[in-house]
Amino acid sequence: MKKHLMIAADHGGWELKEQIKAHFPEIDWTDLGPQNSTSPVDYPDFADLLCAKVEKSLSNDPQGILICGSGQGMAIRANKYPHIRAALAWSEDSSRLSREHNNANVLCLGGRLISPSTAIECVKTFLETPFAGGRHTARVEKIHKPL
Repeated sequence: MKKHLMIAADHGGWELKEQIKAHFPEIDWTDLGPQNSTSPVDYPDFADLLCAKVEKSLSNDPQGILICGSGQGMAIRANKYPHIRAALAWSEDSSRLSREHNNANVLCLGGRLISPSTAIECVKTFLETPFAGGRHTARVEKIHKPL
């Protein structure tokens, strides 16, 4: 069965988005844009598109990737959604721990801060790493507890 994944970026992450899609042709990508890098766009708009779709599909264990210049803006916006656990990754370890300990369902990358090869390793690790559960389950549940 082919893995399905959503992806979106802003102009600062567009090139990396395209490189990631090309590197993983076995993935059934839903590219939420933008479709070109010629015009500046607002990263919150693309985070909103992806997060709304992830939240609608929670029963299917959806995952997504968001890319902007630093990855930070996408992560900040994505984490405003109640069922999103967006993690900014910059290495294989940060990507692995985001899944193992935090059960992250959205990976955020900085298109201007990490190399394409590092980003590809982050994506690979994110997709291959299961949530460890156990002692981490109660902690993840606290993330979603209202303040």
